[in-house]
Amino acid sequence: MPFDKNGQWAAPKAKMNYDKAERELIDSLEADLRTHMKEAKPRRYRHSLSVAQTAERMAAAYGAEAFLARVAGILHDWDKVLSADEQTALALELGVDLGVEPSLVQPLYHGMTAARHLPARYPDLPDSVWQAIDRHTIGHAHMTALDMVVFVADGIEPLRADVPAIHEVRALVDEHAPLEDVYWTSFYHGVSYVIDTERYLYPGTLDIYNELALRRRANKD
Repeated sequence: MPFDKNGQWAAPKAKMNYDKAERELIDSLEADLRTHMKEAKPRRYRHSLSVAQTAERMAAAYGAEAFLARVAGILHDWDKVLSADEQTALALELGVDLGVEPSLVQPLYHGMTAARHLPARYPDLPDSVWQAIDRHTIGHAHMTALDMVVFVADGIEPLRADVPAIHEVRALVDEHAPLEDVYWTSFYHGVSYVIDTERYLYPGTLDIYNELALRRRANKD
């Protein structure tokens, strides 16, 4: 099983057949992240590397591009070094508009902003990486395999506590359940967490939930 009883990744590390350019880019991105985040947000830095490695291994298991999953994981929380006010200001500057009072959805902005300004810094990375980063907070009703891998890896990486909801998603990964089922379970547990903690639920999240739920019901009929 990939995860042991403590939630740590227990499977042998998969060997990735990266070419020299890909390996050098991974090393360069990790160095950039270290400079950008390690001192300012050490826990977020460790989380980012853990998400990258988890996404890479999930991608290899599910037939997505492991290299793209790895780099998306490295960069997915890039804007988390900013304060809440700075994240909101950056979102407004970049034209991110979720149709509600910005302060209500500030925690959702960091992926969307990173996906808009980092392509200028890393122009060689494909649009699929930026889409996965953009979607890793809210999700989407029509996720690619890469999108789902990054979304799920963010929630189950080994540094996360092995609470029941995370344990359930990890168990699905262990069983190699269909990726769509893994994503759905991770997504609805996220929605449940927001409701259980009486936080603001972004209306767009409910739209995604309903579309996914209706599609899953139709597929079962």
